[in-house]
Amino acid sequence: MANTVSAKKMTRKIVKRTAINRSRRSRMRTFVRKVEEAIASGDQGEALAALRAAEPEIMRAAQHGIVHKNNASRKVSRLAARVKAIAA
Repeated sequence: MANTVSAKKMTRKIVKRTAINRSRRSRMRTFVRKVEEAIASGDQGEALAALRAAEPEIMRAAQHGIVHKNNASRKVSRLAARVKAIAA
């Protein structure tokens, strides 16, 4: 348990930041799930639209440190390849 005033303040800040990070991570995952559902349905137009909406969300999460930049790039790349494969 925190004893000093500064430690108590840090615990308050950590609680707030954790809530914000959890919200951002959840939002990113929701967008990714929408892309995956569109891919599963086989509709390339819908999947492409979902990917275009998801890409900035994923990269924004990377900017805020929710996921690593390379991890975000890899997610976008793999989703894009799966969307592209629908046409083939």
